[in-house]
Amino acid sequence: MEKQKNTSRNRLRWWLCSIGGLLLIGAGLSVLGEAIIAKNRGEALFLVGTLALVLVNSGICFVAGAVILRLKKD
Repeated sequence: MEKQKNTSRNRLRWWLCSIGGLLLIGAGLSVLGEAIIAKNRGEALFLVGTLALVLVNSGICFVAGAVILRLKKD
């Protein structure tokens, strides 16, 4: 019974990490597009670009964590 709880908990963590990571990567790329538009307009883009970098890198870390969880499943 304990093994079944642990397996379902890992499966839930895997779903959350994989979907959350993909959402963060998509959001980061969208914010990066906004930073590029701001650069073309001559506006300040440092904070927007930094936010894009943080979102994309966080998304990559979440996806990598999901891969590690998936490998631990076996």
